[in-house]
Amino acid sequence: MLIKSYGLFWRASEIEWNPGRGARGAFRLLGRRGSNLPGLRLADFRQQRGIYILYGNFGPHYVGLIRKRGLGQRLKEHLTDNHKGLWDRFSWFGFCEVLKGKDECGLCKIKNLAALSLGSSGKAIGDIEALLIKAMGLSNVANMNFASAKEWFQVEIHEVEHYLEKVS
Repeated sequence: MLIKSYGLFWRASEIEWNPGRGARGAFRLLGRRGSNLPGLRLADFRQQRGIYILYGNFGPHYVGLIRKRGLGQRLKEHLTDNHKGLWDRFSWFGFCEVLKGKDECGLCKIKNLAALSLGSSGKAIGDIEALLIKAMGLSNVANMNFASAKEWFQVEIHEVEHYLEKVS
């Protein structure tokens, strides 16, 4: 299906955007599934491709596509462009699968974006409906779910070391 993973209403304030000299790789968009081993999985979604939505005080502010540049770079650009100060949360909907294989830090790898296969049009339409319902935070409609996507929860700044120690 279209959507492979997603994160809802992540807080921009919970990301260390500029970690400082010597810590260039510390800028991460960490998400998790589970809280304890053996089910705990961590992934860095900076390179994820798909769709994202920026939210401000009055709801959705901006919708963007993630094609060549990853989610991390696109979000970081919005900290200093004409959207600066107009958003504090974001949701993302990724087209790249999170793999079971891990990198040297214990983070799950993100598969490269391949040619999209929509599968059945009914399931693709269902994924788009689920995206809109979840992105808008609607609660007065049928609870639509993605055909195969998994939700990832933001790892907050004070939790980063705790979870990294568990998976490394």
